[in-house]
Amino acid sequence: MNPWGYGWITDFPALSRWSRPSFLKPKQAQRIAIATSIGVLAIAAVILELRNSWLESLVFPTADRHLTYRVTDGPSNAIHYPAAGPYDWTLGYARMPVLLLRLQAAGYHVEAQAQDSKLYSILADTGVYPIYHQKDQAGLTITDRNGRPLFVSARPQRIYKTYADIPQLVVNTLLFIENRHMLDSRHPNRNPAIEWDRLLKAVLDYGQHIVDPRHPVIGGSTLATQLEKMRHSPGGRTHSPLEKFRQMTSATLAAYQQGTATLGAQQEIIRDYVNSIPLAASAGYGDVEGLGDGLWAWYGADVSKVNPLLLAPEKNLSPAQMMNRARGYREMLSLLLALRAPGHYLVDEPETLATQTDRYLFALCERGVISERLRDLALRARLKPLKRAPKVAPENFVENKAANTVRTALLPLLGLPSTYELDRLDLAVHTTIDQTTQQGVAQFFERVADPKQAQAAGFGQYQLLEQSDPSKVVYSFTLYEHTPGVNVLRVQTDNLNQPLNINQDSRLELGSTAKLRTMITYLEIVAALHRQYAGLTPYKLKTAAKQPEDRLTEWALTYLATAQDRSLKAMLEAALQRKYSGNPRETFFTAGGVHHFENFEKSENGQVFTVASAFEDSVNLVFIRLMRDVVNYYRFRTAGAAPELLEDWNDPARRQYLARFADQEGRLYLTRFYDKYRGKSPDQALETLVHGAYLTPLRAAVIYRSVRPEASLEQMTDFLEDHIPSDALAREDPAKLYVKYGSDKFNLSDRGYLAHVHPLELWVVAYLHQHPRAHLKELLTSSAHERQEVYWWLFKTEHKNAQDNRIRTLLEQDAFREIWKSWKRQGYPFDSLVPSYATTIGVSGDTPAALAELVGIVMNGGVRYPAMKIDQMHFGQGTPTETVVSRDIPAAKQIIAPEIAALVRRELIGVVENGTGRRALKSIVLSNGKVIPVGGKTGTGDNRLESFSASGRVIGSKVVNRTATFVFLVGNRFYGTVVAYVPGPKAASYRFTSALAVQIFKDLAPQIKLLIERIEPSNSARAD
Repeated sequence: MNPWGYGWITDFPALSRWSRPSFLKPKQAQRIAIATSIGVLAIAAVILELRNSWLESLVFPTADRHLTYRVTDGPSNAIHYPAAGPYDWTLGYARMPVLLLRLQAAGYHVEAQAQDSKLYSILADTGVYPIYHQKDQAGLTITDRNGRPLFVSARPQRIYKTYADIPQLVVNTLLFIENRHMLDSRHPNRNPAIEWDRLLKAVLDYGQHIVDPRHPVIGGSTLATQLEKMRHSPGGRTHSPLEKFRQMTSATLAAYQQGTATLGAQQEIIRDYVNSIPLAASAGYGDVEGLGDGLWAWYGADVSKVNPLLLAPEKNLSPAQMMNRARGYREMLSLLLALRAPGHYLVDEPETLATQTDRYLFALCERGVISERLRDLALRARLKPLKRAPKVAPENFVENKAANTVRTALLPLLGLPSTYELDRLDLAVHTTIDQTTQQGVAQFFERVADPKQAQAAGFGQYQLLEQSDPSKVVYSFTLYEHTPGVNVLRVQTDNLNQPLNINQDSRLELGSTAKLRTMITYLEIVAALHRQYAGLTPYKLKTAAKQPEDRLTEWALTYLATAQDRSLKAMLEAALQRKYSGNPRETFFTAGGVHHFENFEKSENGQVFTVASAFEDSVNLVFIRLMRDVVNYYRFRTAGAAPELLEDWNDPARRQYLARFADQEGRLYLTRFYDKYRGKSPDQALETLVHGAYLTPLRAAVIYRSVRPEASLEQMTDFLEDHIPSDALAREDPAKLYVKYGSDKFNLSDRGYLAHVHPLELWVVAYLHQHPRAHLKELLTSSAHERQEVYWWLFKTEHKNAQDNRIRTLLEQDAFREIWKSWKRQGYPFDSLVPSYATTIGVSGDTPAALAELVGIVMNGGVRYPAMKIDQMHFGQGTPTETVVSRDIPAAKQIIAPEIAALVRRELIGVVENGTGRRALKSIVLSNGKVIPVGGKTGTGDNRLESFSASGRVIGSKVVNRTATFVFLVGNRFYGTVVAYVPGPKAASYRFTSALAVQIFKDLAPQIKLLIERIEPSNSARAD
């Protein structure tokens, strides 16, 4: 019988055998027994908690049920972006605030966004890392208008999709190295984030390290906390005890997301860890993450081939397979060990890694993780990490043209420096591109580049190449569709297997397509004249002031004075019927010199054309004369310009124009000379200056004294003796030459005259001798006086004719700046025009994309609708930072008067019905038999660098490229461009014309027809 009368104590045998000491009173003994029991229970509870995490498995799953988020419409007022840990930064979650600001500034709005629960917000505010099922693999995805993938980038590329895919041998090895108490089925509820014995030892080591910095600190991290550290801690490192606590808390909450049992979560932790380990950066690949990518990048091993060997029982493997198993195992083991200092082990000290791997092979065998046979074979395998990742098949840029167009647009939009960073964002981009048509056009280009396929398919372009090699022709095709309020890109591709997108990234001379811009500018001038004069009486029209050579104003005044219909439409119609000669025999003074122009067809030389008919047949000389009239209209309509400039010698503005010309031409020469002498030593520059020149003692002395004014007589004499024949030098006294031709004896212009060298070239060589590190900007700044000085002759009144020519050149430049403003408003992509009448036949260049935009404006009644190829972006799908942004549609702008646009559209259709685009006539016929009208403008660019003699005769020609272009519209919905392009000297062997581009359009017409009927079959009738 229990002496204290508490029967329950007998449930504890140790206590029931205990007898109360005689010196204790009953109540004292009772209290001690109770306290002891409670202590024992507490200790038992702690031990139970430490081993089984019983209390944690109840508390944390309950908390996890309240750690939620959901996506709702509009911007979120409860979203938390993580700090910039490696995982969150790479995938873009930490960058979201900046990315959204940029997108909103670019015209996007948040359509939907994640809303965090209250508890989630509280924990996020305290620094706890995001709790959700995180992705092992993510990256950029680009889809077409129907959601079909155009581009998918997934990093890491090689992952274990499930825990079962990981060989048990690899799992056991990992746990032996990092976390030996995981996957213990006896404790299914254990918190895998904390191992108390390791943590306690780490705390004690850390305390001792504070006292004695030489004492090493052994980490107490589990795989779960290491995973949090690698992904979310700043720099992937633990910088403080608080950071470690943050990792443990986040890892614990993450472990209990599936409920109280954590064995499944532990398996996911192992899989995530294996897929996420950072293994430094490999040349040719970038940052390496995950065991699978590590095997490939550092050892050239394919995880899909290594895995079966590691999964198979050893007894089933042949000797050769066993050797491969041992090698694959050693590779994996070395990477798991390299994680502690991947840059050191894999890049700097691979020998140290090999030694460490050998040590672990013995330890693993001793513990029974691997067999002795595997150990011995793995010890024999010698590894050396690759200096560069294995080469992969080169990217097929042709297949990825549409995707690369989108990626190129995303870089500035998101403010990213490279596609490497872009491709690693957890981002899905929805585009307006139609993949079916895109692929159809790309396949067509592949066939037309092959002579056999082209002939077999009966493509008309083959005959137009005149036996030239079709495989060297680059084709580009762009197609837009007008939808309510916006123009959307449907196709953009070419067959150039390079990153360059010739549709928008290159400045090409596209020939007579420039006549379209010229005609629009011409009609806009007519409209401006109508606004200015249409309200005047016939008398005032006859007496209105006119500028010299301004034929357009003169015609407008005459027309309005006599016309019965003074409406703008009638006047524009009449302007298109104005006539010009096609005669090529006239000489034109433009671009500072005399030029001659030719028609493409000799039959056009003796004819007179209306502007409209010349546009249809693309007659060069008509548009050269039309451009001259446009230039003359603007010539005296710029600030400071007046006819008196050319009439009154005493007009003060003349000197201002001449000084401007001297400065401008001087800059041109200085730039040329700077390029010639840049990077040369003073002696090399002097030798370059005199190389090939006919030197006399006088010329040589002037040159030397000009570029080396501080040199001694002896130095000049040595120079003369090295460069002047002795018999010629014997007739001169170097001392007299030295004194007479010092740089202080003659001005720069005279020295240039005496030396037969451009004076600014003398000045550049002298300046670079004194300032060898000078840049062009410094030369231009320092030479302001010299640039004026060398043109002193131009300011003399007896040279009025020379003055007038240069003033005319400047007036022409000013006029072209006004023309450029008109073109820029039409979407011209460059910041200047070549001030030459030849701009109307393409010499100023253009891009197919900009020409397409212009035709779109014309097709839409002169209205520029915003163009779109990216309509939606989805960031972090399935994460607490999930955000969907959509493109706002800006308001359309009236760019060209609707009356002008209607006439130009009619003329574009006329080009196809009656002119150079006739091949495209009736090329778009729908299934119901309806013919969709096609309009367009053709252009041929035979682009050469030519040199001329003093008489204007061509004495040299270097082929740059050849182009054929057709910019088109299809009904009221579709528009775009076709370009055929041969770059470089090989273009000299090609003679194709714009007919080639029109033929390509005709061959592609079935693709356009299918697109029309596929996109909106019920409304295909409205296409016209």
